[in-house]
Amino acid sequence: MRKGFILPGGSAPDQLEQAALAEEAGWDGVFVWEAAYGVDPWSLLAAMAVRTTTVRLGTVLTPLPWRRPWKVASQVATLDQLSGGRAVVTVGLGAVTDELPRTGEATDRRERAERLDEGIDLMRALWSGASTYHGTHYDYVSTDPWLTVAVTPVQDRIPVWVAGAWNRPRSMQRVLRCDGVLPEWHLDGRDGGPGDVRDMRAWLAEHGARADLDVIAEGHTPADDPVAAAAALAPWAEAGATWWLETRWESPHGDEARMREVRERIAAGPPGA
Repeated sequence: MRKGFILPGGSAPDQLEQAALAEEAGWDGVFVWEAAYGVDPWSLLAAMAVRTTTVRLGTVLTPLPWRRPWKVASQVATLDQLSGGRAVVTVGLGAVTDELPRTGEATDRRERAERLDEGIDLMRALWSGASTYHGTHYDYVSTDPWLTVAVTPVQDRIPVWVAGAWNRPRSMQRVLRCDGVLPEWHLDGRDGGPGDVRDMRAWLAEHGARADLDVIAEGHTPADDPVAAAAALAPWAEAGATWWLETRWESPHGDEARMREVRERIAAGPPGA
């Protein structure tokens, strides 16, 4: 199981230093979140790419229906070039809550789902060298093939992880087209556990998922008790999770006490190291 850290916030210099510290401490990935207005994730990840050499770099997550997919595709491919093939992009419908800014984008769930599916297809097409795409929501036509050539990714297949609602078949069908799943649990009011990961993996395998599909688990582990931290991950790994993402979502995201806590947890190293 690989271990990554989702940086909860702070200034761009704060997060850049945290990424360098994460690589030094042995984490396998560093991920940032994408807000309507805030520190720009792709500028930040590009800076991380030239500051680090081994960690995977990406978003958790990009609300693709509210972005221009050709722009996201170019940002991800640029990151892949700068990092030498370490880019990951996690996409989802986008959250509609009172806590998040309202920007006038589509909120209808069906429309967002359609835009998400087309956006994934369009990004894949561009990364493979296509110059046109025609869908219900998006049309893309380029007359200059060198634009596409210049941003050819390093990886043959950039990993696209997708937020997937278990156990909702339509959402799981989308997972089958992607390289990883960030599970959203819809289980009659309870949180998902390792047993649910096992059930989800079995369903995905039965329906033709990639053999190397990544399954992401996330949560908190203590910085001062490596034995307890490793024990917390063991059931998830046994159930088939391939990544553990350490999270510190609680607000405030950027004050000094929060940044100190994040740095201390990163410096302690990944659970089970």
